[in-house]
Amino acid sequence: MNAPATTELPVVVIGAGPVGLAAAAHLLDRGNEPLVLEAGQSVGAAVREWAHVRLFSTWDEVVDPAAEKLAPTGWTRPGPATYPSGGDWADLYLRPLADVLGDRVRLGATVTGVSRTGRDRIVDADRYQRPFVVHFTHADGREERVFARAVIDASGTWATPSPAGGSGLAALGERAAADRITYRAPDLKGPAVRARYAGKRTAVIGSGASAFTGFTALASLADLAKSKDGTGTKGVWIRRRGISESTFGGGEADQLPARGALGLAAKAAVDEGHADAVTGFRTEAIERDADGRLVLAGEDGHRPDPVDEVIVLTGFRPDLSFLNELRLGLDERLQAPVELAPLIDPNQHSCGTVYPHGHRELSHPEPGVYLVGMKSYGRAPTFLAMTGYEQVRSVAAALAGDTESADRVELTLPETGVCGGAGLFDDPAADQADGGGCCAPEPALVQLGVGAPATTAAEETPAGGCCGS
Repeated sequence: MNAPATTELPVVVIGAGPVGLAAAAHLLDRGNEPLVLEAGQSVGAAVREWAHVRLFSTWDEVVDPAAEKLAPTGWTRPGPATYPSGGDWADLYLRPLADVLGDRVRLGATVTGVSRTGRDRIVDADRYQRPFVVHFTHADGREERVFARAVIDASGTWATPSPAGGSGLAALGERAAADRITYRAPDLKGPAVRARYAGKRTAVIGSGASAFTGFTALASLADLAKSKDGTGTKGVWIRRRGISESTFGGGEADQLPARGALGLAAKAAVDEGHADAVTGFRTEAIERDADGRLVLAGEDGHRPDPVDEVIVLTGFRPDLSFLNELRLGLDERLQAPVELAPLIDPNQHSCGTVYPHGHRELSHPEPGVYLVGMKSYGRAPTFLAMTGYEQVRSVAAALAGDTESADRVELTLPETGVCGGAGLFDDPAADQADGGGCCAPEPALVQLGVGAPATTAAEETPAGGCCGS
C-alpha cells in the first residue's frame, strides 16, 4: 500500500455537523487542508432530524468564530439574541458554510474503518510515522479509501440512541415492538405523526441524560392534548428516579432562558394533568396485551396501565466500531477520553462546571486522532455547541504546531445546576445530600392534575438534563 508523505495529506474530519464543519474552518484558518466525510445526503444531517426542535442557545452561542470568518460574502449572522430551530441552524448556517468549503465536503460517505497504513492495532514497528488510512462507502455501495495526516471524529452520537432497558440493553420485547416505539422526540406538527399520537396514551421513557429531550416530548404531547384534534391524548413519564424541585431544571433562574422555559412547559404538562409520572421504574420488558397495546414491565414486576405508543429518550452512546484498529484511551464508564472523563462526569458536573479543556484532554495513545464534539463526551449528557467549537480550535492549533495557542483554552459556560446524569442520582443517600429527597425506590404513580397541591420533598429527586445545543 503506497501512501503519500504524511505532510502532504489532509486532515480527515468525520461528520459535517456543527462541530465537524467548525473543525474544517479552523484547520483552513491554520493552513491545513481538511477533508470532511459525511454519511448523510446533506450537511447537518443529524441536526435536520430534529429540525422542529428549538435550541436552548441563541445564534450568538452556536456560530463558530472561525466558521463565521469563512462565511460567504454577504452572509450575516442571524439576530444574535434569537433562538434557532435545528432546521434554522442547518439551513442558515451549516449549508452556507459547507458551500464555501465546496469539494472539501463529501456527502453520502460513510466511514467504515480507520487505521494506520499497513499497521493494525497490534503492530508497533514505525507505526506513528505512517499516515492514517480511512475507508468509506458511497451511497451507491462503492468503496473508497483516503490517506490522512490526522483524523478528527466529529460524528456525534445521534445515530446510536440508548435502549429502553434499565440495564443498558434492549428490554425484552423491545425489538418486537419497534413499530410502536420511537427514539426521538416526534414532530407533532406533521399530520401523519400527529395522527399517530392524537387521542393515544404514550409512555415517555427517560430522564437523566435525556431529561430535556423528554421535556420536549411531554410539552408537545400536552399541546396536542389541548388542541381540537388531540382530545384524550395522555403522556406517561417513566422515570428511574423520583420528582423533585430540580427535576424540571433551572426555570427562570437558568442562564439559558429557553432551556428553563422548556422545563417549565414540561412541569405544566404534569401539573395540568396531561401527563402522569411513574417513578422508581426500570424497564425490564415490553409486552403486548390481548388488545395489542404495549405494557411496560419493571424489573420488580410492576406493570403500569397499557399504552399505545412509546417514546424512548434514554440518551445516546458513541459508535466506536469503525475505530477498532486505533489505540484509543477511553474511560471504562463514560467511553470518553480518559483525561476528559473526570472533567465531564455527570455525577459531579453540570453544563456550567465543566473545566476548560482542549487537545491534551482529547488526546489518545494513538497520536493524531481526536474525538470531538458530542462524541468526545461518550455517554455524558452535558454538552454544549460552544464546547465543541473550543475543542476544535485547540486541536487545529495543536495540529499546526502552535502549542501555546492550543493550550490556551478559554471556555465560559452558563450556570444551570440541572445537568446531572445517572449513576450518583440512583443512590438515595446522594439525593438526600443534594437536597432532593427520596429516590422513590418503589415504583410510584404521581398524578399532579389541575389544582393539585405542590409536590413535596418526599416525592422528589434531582434530574439530569441534556444540555446539548
